[in-house]
Amino acid sequence: MHALISPSILSADFANLERDLHRIGRADYAHVDVMDNHFVPNLTLGLPVVKRIIEVAPVPVDVHLMIEDADRWAVEYAHAGAASVTFHAEAAQAAVRLAREIRSAGARASIALRPASPVEPLLDLLPEFDMVLVMTVEPGFGGQAFIDGTLPKIRRLRAAVDEQGADTWIQVDGGVSRSTVATVAEAGANVFVAGSAVYGAPDPDAEIDALRALADEAIARR
Repeated sequence: MHALISPSILSADFANLERDLHRIGRADYAHVDVMDNHFVPNLTLGLPVVKRIIEVAPVPVDVHLMIEDADRWAVEYAHAGAASVTFHAEAAQAAVRLAREIRSAGARASIALRPASPVEPLLDLLPEFDMVLVMTVEPGFGGQAFIDGTLPKIRRLRAAVDEQGADTWIQVDGGVSRSTVATVAEAGANVFVAGSAVYGAPDPDAEIDALRALADEAIARR
């Protein structure tokens, strides 16, 4: 297992998105946050803009939907060409059915949990999801401090994935930087969303390499 880095373009310059997408060419994915100002108190991008991002991005696009009507909209992002589509467990009425629809549309299907949401309801359903995203900050805004209390959840999820032999990735999003990436990797994550840490660096691609190296070292120690 190797670490995958998915920089969040929430920290990019929205007036120069194509330029800033090409500043993360060494990333594994580009993480695109879609917010509706209902599920979270912020408003970002919608389907037409994300579709264009997918067309010009130098790496596959990892869409994170922080929206209320996930059952209605998630599959549309898969049809638009997203490599991975994440919806929130708290916003889906039929999570397994939705995940299967996303897969049928050609994307990886992922389910996300807010920091206070328990992971236990998902543990018997892990084969239905290609990835589980554990939010390590409250969703809605970039630049927040990492919540240490999410680490036990990541550990329980990793134990269940390993016990079942499931091919389910574990992603973390929020407060990921050089000071935290090894900690969450040791806890069990293998996909890391980093926004301000990457785009706030003088050389985003060099920062991606540094984060990946630190995470790989921690994964090897598990």
